[in-house]
Amino acid sequence: MRTALALLFLLAVAAIPGALLPQRSLNETNVNEYIENNGRLAEVYDRLQLFDVFESTWFLAILVLLTLSLVGCILPRSWDHYVAWKTPPTRAPKNLARLPLHAAGGVDKPLDEVTEHARTLLKRWRTAEYTPEEDRAGKISLAAERGYARELANLLFHLGLVGMIVTVALGRMVYYEGQVIVVTESGNYETPPIDQNTEFCNTSTANFDSFRAGPLFDGTGLTTFCFDAHNFSADYLPNGQAEMFTSDVSYAVGADITRPKSEWQDYQLKVNHPLRIEGDRVYLQGHGFAPTFTVTWPGGETRTQTVQWRPDDLTFFLSSGVMRFDPPAGLHPELFERRQNQLAIQGLFAPTAQWDGENNELLTSRFPAMTDPAVAIDIYRGDAGLDTGRAQSIFDLDPTLLHSGQLQKIERVNLTRGESVTLDDGTEVTFDGASEFANFQISRDPFQPWVLVTTMIMLAALVGSLLIKRRRIWIRLSPLENGGTHVELGGLARTDRAGWGEEFERIHRELLGLPDPDETDEDLLVPEDARLISN
Repeated sequence: MRTALALLFLLAVAAIPGALLPQRSLNETNVNEYIENNGRLAEVYDRLQLFDVFESTWFLAILVLLTLSLVGCILPRSWDHYVAWKTPPTRAPKNLARLPLHAAGGVDKPLDEVTEHARTLLKRWRTAEYTPEEDRAGKISLAAERGYARELANLLFHLGLVGMIVTVALGRMVYYEGQVIVVTESGNYETPPIDQNTEFCNTSTANFDSFRAGPLFDGTGLTTFCFDAHNFSADYLPNGQAEMFTSDVSYAVGADITRPKSEWQDYQLKVNHPLRIEGDRVYLQGHGFAPTFTVTWPGGETRTQTVQWRPDDLTFFLSSGVMRFDPPAGLHPELFERRQNQLAIQGLFAPTAQWDGENNELLTSRFPAMTDPAVAIDIYRGDAGLDTGRAQSIFDLDPTLLHSGQLQKIERVNLTRGESVTLDDGTEVTFDGASEFANFQISRDPFQPWVLVTTMIMLAALVGSLLIKRRRIWIRLSPLENGGTHVELGGLARTDRAGWGEEFERIHRELLGLPDPDETDEDLLVPEDARLISN
């Protein structure tokens, strides 16, 4: 047990970096930014797995050692408890007066009747009777013990703790968790754009924007379902603090996916109110904004895009992002020429614009709701890397393209909803407005119910181990010359004495036939040898 306590303390200390440093399991972007901003020190942290504390080798090693030490503690204690349970209560000590609780007195009843009365009072106790030959004082005695469930509860607490660790570990081996961003149809536009795809189907890991799973999950056990996000709404306090996020969705499971969407089931998704589908849980985690831009080339052809931008300010949702446009194929027949005339837009979006600075050209946001959207953008022309085959950030342009001159800035402009800017070759870029996107998380952990069960067992057992008291009582009886019986009692608490003195006194009063002191206001004249004596 000392080893287990030391390991538990070590585990608590090892978890401290996980609370102080960003963790990849929660937000990989924050980890990357921390590494970029802190240089060599952050690289050392990364090699020590301090950005993956709860999945690190050393943290898992401590957890395994803690589990083994708990098992090594539970097994011998379980056997000792079983032996103690089967062993009759020990004989009374020779001198009961030395015990913390002691009482003695005479009763005008024969020995057999008092003995039967004592058995009745100790009916719910584990008792053993000893003859004068067996008793240390040569008299008839009864030994009783109660509170064995305290040790049982203690063992159940440790078993529940081990069960919780094991079920959490098993769950991390087979779980999966993915995030997907869905742009809803509702938006703030001067001219509505083309329809957005607001549907997500949990049929392939490729459908997620990000996905992670346990080492035993091979990607083929996804629960088949689809949901359609109809809208997203956010309630804000006057100071801009979010009060509630809500998204109305409809969903279908399995073969019902092929039915018309009008027959799908409706559900109102809220924060901390996930949609539960055959063991999977769909959470509404957060939101942001997806601006819409339309590019019109001199020949009249247009391209419209709606892309989510990253909220840099989570209070008023000033967001940043990038859009890339490939010109129409007929406009530049040569592939090289077409690649040199790609457009890229990078800038800021404010749902409720506020203009600061000397010329009121600095864009900020003054409220998170979308009431007066605006953008401040840089427009680039050149090779935006659309057909290089290399993955690019959806929020930032590749800095190597800017430094090498492959992308040339041709315009910097601020636009409100519906405004346009015309480039030097006659191409027109229009800010149409924006939609809100919702971030959904789909999670599955088949061992989560067992984690709950083991946790409840652990908590209930902890309460039992604190409330149940282990105590012993001995009653020694001997006949008196007048036909009565001399009664001597001794009590001993195996743990603490809280509440045990009152129980001992109640047994003493009932056995000796003494009145309850709460039932009378008069001083009771009790013989000296019948008064409760406590050391």
